[in-house]
Amino acid sequence: MTHPIGLSIRNGTKVYPGTIALNNVDFDVRLGAVNVLVGENGAGKSTMMKVIAGVEQLTDGELLIDGKEVHLRGTADAAAHGIGIVFQELNLFPDLSVSENIFMGRENLQFGVHIDRKRQREVTQRLMERLEHKISPDTLVGDLRIGEQQIVEIAKSLAVDARILILDEPTSALSSSEVEILFKVIADLRARGVGIIYISHRLEELIRIGDYITVLRDGHITGARSMEGVDVPWIVQNMIGSASKDFAKSVEHDFGKEVFRAENISLLREGGKFVVDNVSLSLKEGEIVGIYGLMGAGRSEFFECIMVQHPHSTGRFFVDGEPLTEKTVEGRIRRGIVLIPEDRKAVGLIQMHSVRENMSLSSLRDFTRWFHLDLEKEKKAVMDYVRDLTIKIASPENPVSSLSGGNQQKVVIGKALMTKPKILLMDEPSRGIDVGAKAEVFREMRRLAAEGLGILFVTSDLDEVMSLSDRIIVMSNGRITGEWDRKDTNESMVVAASAVGHARATHIPEKELAE
Repeated sequence: MTHPIGLSIRNGTKVYPGTIALNNVDFDVRLGAVNVLVGENGAGKSTMMKVIAGVEQLTDGELLIDGKEVHLRGTADAAAHGIGIVFQELNLFPDLSVSENIFMGRENLQFGVHIDRKRQREVTQRLMERLEHKISPDTLVGDLRIGEQQIVEIAKSLAVDARILILDEPTSALSSSEVEILFKVIADLRARGVGIIYISHRLEELIRIGDYITVLRDGHITGARSMEGVDVPWIVQNMIGSASKDFAKSVEHDFGKEVFRAENISLLREGGKFVVDNVSLSLKEGEIVGIYGLMGAGRSEFFECIMVQHPHSTGRFFVDGEPLTEKTVEGRIRRGIVLIPEDRKAVGLIQMHSVRENMSLSSLRDFTRWFHLDLEKEKKAVMDYVRDLTIKIASPENPVSSLSGGNQQKVVIGKALMTKPKILLMDEPSRGIDVGAKAEVFREMRRLAAEGLGILFVTSDLDEVMSLSDRIIVMSNGRITGEWDRKDTNESMVVAASAVGHARATHIPEKELAE
């Protein structure tokens, strides 16, 4: 069966300051088919989808719909051409109802004046029945669990009868039964002639559902073909290629005693799904352990369990062989554990406070005598870390928001180190910083490890986990699906383990792990 091309990008280039996100790409969306798009984080997938959805415009090249060049100046333009998108990050209003969210910006009106709420509720009810969910149209979105919110996001796109529908990691928050329902909806849309662009890191899922596949790497298309005959090794080879980013290699040093251990950590979310499922691991002094996984793998939630952000989680933690019983973040910091969060701007820093105030925030007790803060002692300690971390600042009194992303990240690291930790948890340590800043952060991580600090870091960047780790742990769907010493693994093994669901990576047949 032939599938006509409904949308194309020809010689598409998108340039941001300091980076080329898309480099002369050709991409086709075929109608009545699932067009799979895959690539590592930062490969350019999201940029391409933003171009198609009208959020961004190409710097150079053409966007064609039905063979005619178009210029989409916004999401309204894209919607007028029949293009819908379900973003990876949910785009919902938690204080509004399900039906109000679905019809936001395109309300049904009576006589052009009043919102026809009855009609909107009826349409919403039919959409929920089609998606096999008993979600009331009047329920506030904020009262729904994440998987149900994802269903509402999908319903928004179904409501506009999109001709081309972009699904960006649509199953990341769904249970296995919800995934099956989504796949039935996709089959129905495909039969109706809708062209679906499907983005996912779950490789077996892509092979199951896709009709055509396009692989992006570093802004270039490295493979595009029919899905017939495609297997996991083919996808991995085109995703990874032979090139690797230039990160300095680790300096060899001996590890010390075990400094941290987690035993049987589980976190059950509403709806009965384990976000963290019986996770056990250990960390030695001077060791860097990388946890690799994709969105929904449970990596960040595991760190949150360590920092008592989920008091109903189960399992036990140990520091230096002694049980970790403290029930507050402050207590865990006193025991030597500190977390560098993924979202430094929202969680790691107070943007309008000075560099000095941010860096000393978690260690103020070291500079306090009775009710007074020793400002000179505080400033001297801050400047020592500014020097050691080579943070580029004009003055420690300048707001931290005035710094570049890389220097802000180093301020967050400095704040953590000022607590004199034994265990450093780093969630996506290079998120949102350029290659030069990454190299500096990674060199600092290795220096700290050589001095005896135990580092446990989470990343979805394959190059990072391969370059930085002494030991690699892979998580998928809340469970550990692979664990190796760095010297005993390769990229294919890590990628395969991140896609195997609940199957143990060590049980994957050797031929499936071949490079």
